[in-house]
Amino acid sequence: MDDTPSPLFPAWQDSDTRQWGHAELKLAHRWHEHPLFSREALAGLIERYPAEHYALVRTSLQGEAARQWREGDIGDFNGQEVIEAIAQGRMWLNLRNVHLVDARYARLLDAAYAELAERVPGFEPSALRMGILISSPGIHVHYHADLPGQALWQVAGRKRVYLYPARPPFLPPAALEDIALTGVEVKMPYDPAFDQQARVFELAPGAMLHWPLNAPHRVENHDCLNVSVTTEHWTPGIRRSQMVTMANGILRRHLKLHPSGRELQGPGFWMKAALQAAWRRSPWSRRVQRLQRPIDFRLDRTAAGLMRDIPPFYR
Repeated sequence: MDDTPSPLFPAWQDSDTRQWGHAELKLAHRWHEHPLFSREALAGLIERYPAEHYALVRTSLQGEAARQWREGDIGDFNGQEVIEAIAQGRMWLNLRNVHLVDARYARLLDAAYAELAERVPGFEPSALRMGILISSPGIHVHYHADLPGQALWQVAGRKRVYLYPARPPFLPPAALEDIALTGVEVKMPYDPAFDQQARVFELAPGAMLHWPLNAPHRVENHDCLNVSVTTEHWTPGIRRSQMVTMANGILRRHLKLHPSGRELQGPGFWMKAALQAAWRRSPWSRRVQRLQRPIDFRLDRTAAGLMRDIPPFYR
């Protein structure tokens, strides 16, 4: 059951090899055919999922001016009930680190990136991670950027993805540095005028989207339940870029300087590599407050909207 369909990318072209990591790339994949991504398998996965590895989020709908983000608990709902509550509501469930929770998904992840490494000479992925997102009709993921390499794999439902250039004003250096220092990805400034230069992709089951490093993006679900897989990876080049980003953030935020260089080799790079390494080991790094949201609602069969407010608590 956990064997990866082979090949995972049935329509790979030579142009995909050249564009991987350098341009927005939409590929056909076969994960949506795999039994591990069936509704029954996902329901069973939810029922045994450790609470510390999932986030149930109630968020704003498309067109709402105010951003809403509340985190909740699935309570005593079984897996099928959780999926049905999401289908009826305005929520998404993020099953983080699924590769650590269930070894079958880890094998799928390893096999997928082994195939990618074979198809893209010089691509050396490591520190692979996988998450599964189950999300309501009509909700959206706010404008944000990620630090590692990313891919979004559609399994069920349909969504629209907006990808933006990884340069100012879409990606101010200070915004990326703040993500590196705080881990908060969704506080980036967004201007609707940015959409004029966005590339827009429609994703249906069997489509995977990969984009250049750090490219900002946002996502809109169509009027249907969505199941997507997110994967991330690091390479030697991505790790160097992250070192520089963090070092520049330290210089800007803590030393009140205005760094501009992003060289990934040479004396300047090694000085920044040493700076960020020292900062990671220092007590100052622990003073940066990581975002922690309280759990303040629980799924409830008797409540309006299948959710009930509860006294806030932290996991």
